[in-house]
Parts: sequence; C-alpha cells; structure tokens
Amino acid sequence: MLSVSRSASQPELTALFASVQQHFEDVIVPLWQGPGWNADMALPYEALDAEHQPLPPQRYRAMACARQLYLFSSLIGQVPAAEERAAALFRSLQQHFHDAEHGGWFHSIDAQGAPLDQRKDLYTHAFILFACAHYWDKVREPLVESVLNAALQVIAQRFATDDGLYEASLERDWSSLNSGPLQNPLMHLAEAFLATLSVREDAAAEDALLKLCTAMQEQFVDPQTRVLMEKPLGAVDNWFEPGHQFEWYFLLESSPLLRGSQLHESLDRAFALTERLGVAEHSGAVLAMLDLQDGGSAKDSTQRIWAQAEYLRALTLRPHSEAPVLRQLQALQQRFLHVGGWFECRDEAGEVSRKDMPSTTPYHLATCYRGLVEYLR
Repeated sequence: MLSVSRSASQPELTALFASVQQHFEDVIVPLWQGPGWNADMALPYEALDAEHQPLPPQRYRAMACARQLYLFSSLIGQVPAAEERAAALFRSLQQHFHDAEHGGWFHSIDAQGAPLDQRKDLYTHAFILFACAHYWDKVREPLVESVLNAALQVIAQRFATDDGLYEASLERDWSSLNSGPLQNPLMHLAEAFLATLSVREDAAAEDALLKLCTAMQEQFVDPQTRVLMEKPLGAVDNWFEPGHQFEWYFLLESSPLLRGSQLHESLDRAFALTERLGVAEHSGAVLAMLDLQDGGSAKDSTQRIWAQAEYLRALTLRPHSEAPVLRQLQALQQRFLHVGGWFECRDEAGEVSRKDMPSTTPYHLATCYRGLVEYLR
C-alpha cells in the first residue's frame, strides 16, 4: 500500500500553509529587500515601524547581519536577487564586524559604522557560524568556508571552558568578563554545530556538540521537572522559557545524532509540562518566562512571535500532531501575521504591545516554515 503524504491527507493545513508561505515571500521578505535595507551601509536596519519606515538607527549588530545572511541564503533559487543579497551580507559581516586585531567579530557598530560594543559574545559567533554553514552549502566558495572555519576555531579556542560549555561573553581582547555560560547562546551554538554537520563531515564539531549536550543536561536541566533553565542550576533568579524548550526540543528530535541522548529524553519528558504551564489553552499563545520556584507561574506573560513559531515547529515532530499543528498555524496567522507584515509581541491580555518589526524575526519564521515543509512532504 502506498503511503499518503501529509499534504494530500491534510488539505486544510496544506492550503493554510501555502497562504502563509506566500505572505512570507510576497510581504515579509520584500520588507528587507526594500525599506529595511540600508544600501549605503549594505546592512539591514534593526527594525521597521508599522508604516515600513526604518526606526532611527542607533546601532547595527553582527548577529542581525548573520540572521539575514541565513534568511537570504535559504532563499537562493527561490526569490529573485537572494544570492546577490546574501553575498552583500557576507561581505558586510567581514567589513563591518570582523576584528582584524584580536580575531572574532564585534557585537555591534554605531549608526555611522564605527565600532560600538566591541565585546565578543557567543550568541553572535554562533549565528555567524550558523549563517556561514548555510551560505557555504549554497555557494561552495572557499572564502565562505574559511570564515566558517575561523568561527569554529575562535569558538573552540576562546569561548570554550573545560566542561563542555562556553562563556557567554568576553572582552574584545578575549579577557574574562566572568559571564559564565547562559542557555540561549549555547542553544544557538548547538544549532550552529548541527548546521555545520549538515553540510560537511566535521569530527571536531560533532565531538563539541555531544559534549555540549551532555553538559547542558548536567548543569541546566532541573532534575525534577526536566525543564531546561536559562542559567545554570543553583543560579540566583533563574527561570525557564517555553519558547526555548520548544526550540531545543526541535533541534534534538530532528537530529539522528542527538535523538535518544539524555538531554533529548529530558526535553521530551518535559514537553507536556511546558505546554500545560507555558501555552494558553484558549488562544495557543506561548508565554515568555516562567518561574519554576513558584510552581511554573508566569514571570513574564508577553506573547512573542518567535516563541509561537518555535512551538509550531516543535509540534511537527510530536506524535498525533495533525490537529495541534493546524491549530497553531491558524494561531500564528490570525494573531501575529497581517497584510503589512507581522506583530512582534502581544501582552497578557492579547493586545499588540510591539508594532515594530525587527530584522532578526524572519529567521524564526524561515526555520519554522522549513520545518513545516518537511512535515508536509
């Protein structure tokens, strides 16, 4: 008996996703090809307002440049001029943010292009590695792979500690800021390692990824609930974020290398609890921050589009997912997408609390929609 694809067996979901994808290509991507692009700097503005005008630039971040490099790399062959835009973003990453004296990449430059925050943060470097892996996969240019290799090297030599984890932030000259490890940069580093391994064999990256996940299990996972905390266990004022739980779950569940690891088992076991505490039953809204010390009560009830996208993507890998995936795609479309773009945040009452559109958000939508494409095959 021939198997029936989900796209054939779920016509309502397939039609809805086609509409959402069309909105992405016809509305969201052109925002960053046109009004969101500073041609003089060859960089995306940080954000656009509701009328598609750039917010007055205070800074440009390397991380935002890298996320848009990923976005346009993912669109090569699908969207006109995507390859040219990706090439411009790659050049800008090196031109504006690379530290020729100390190596690595600055966090940000000011509105005139002068270095602003010259510290070196893991979050930025993880996204540079992630973007370069995807871009190199599309263009196979030696210069791109050399930057990918440089990012891997600096992460291993400068950020790594001796326990499988990595410092969140360092001074420009790599001296310590005593930042310690933080969950979010480490998650994106895991994502970047996975991206690297998806485009080439890399024993060092594979070993680092496995050690990272082992250390996350030991130092960040609450032993009772199995949720992944934002700071190491025992840290003051710790919390957990449902959006990050779902994001980690997708990375672990979708990877043959990581599926079945202790960290994967923890996030799998904690999934239902995270849904119960962190997803509003009536609306499907994902809450921003929960306090584990207070029984999982809301520490911040803001509803963010990126968390909605990560929950939806995670659901595509859950058993009996057909109805939940449809429901959450409807929630994403109805609550966050609009004819002119998207709403970044809603408050606890569901009112739009942030109308500007950051240049970093399309990355989350692109990865979510990529997950849905795989789901509907």
